[in-house]
Amino acid sequence: MTSSTPSNHVFVLMGVSGSGKSAVANAVAHELKAAFLDGDFLHPRANIEKMAGGHPLDDTDRKPWLKSINDAAFAMQRTNDVSLIVCSALKKHYRDILREGNQNLSFVYLKGDFDTIESRLRARKGHFFKPQMLVTQFATLEEPGSEEKDVLVVDINQSLDDVIASTLKAIDGAINKTK
Repeated sequence: MTSSTPSNHVFVLMGVSGSGKSAVANAVAHELKAAFLDGDFLHPRANIEKMAGGHPLDDTDRKPWLKSINDAAFAMQRTNDVSLIVCSALKKHYRDILREGNQNLSFVYLKGDFDTIESRLRARKGHFFKPQMLVTQFATLEEPGSEEKDVLVVDINQSLDDVIASTLKAIDGAINKTK
């Protein structure tokens, strides 16, 4: 196993549901030949069962999940030049948990307004959209402030191809800054 170097970097694609995290991360990972993990796959069984029962998760439920993502980020950073993880990371506290012990971890905040994201969610085929879920996501969102220097912001109020290009440019800039 190799040790972390400045070129080994983990990027967490964050944002509310419908912001395009998975689609963008898949395309960017393919383009960069980067490792990719959807953080939802790391939810403990209890969280999955709770959500399946229609109950929202609270911070107590999320803590072990965020710790698992943190561990995955640590492992991915040690073995891959570039890694991408999809995780909503809506609260600063959640982002702080993900940062712990991961010096070359940055966030890519896929930022969009409510109306844009709502229209995209409504247009999804085979996706059951509950408007209240998006309202809750925006209410929970603590937008990264200027004190969070490791957050790259990508405006999603553009085509998917342009969002992907903007994300690639932001990631390239962050990687080159650490070299």
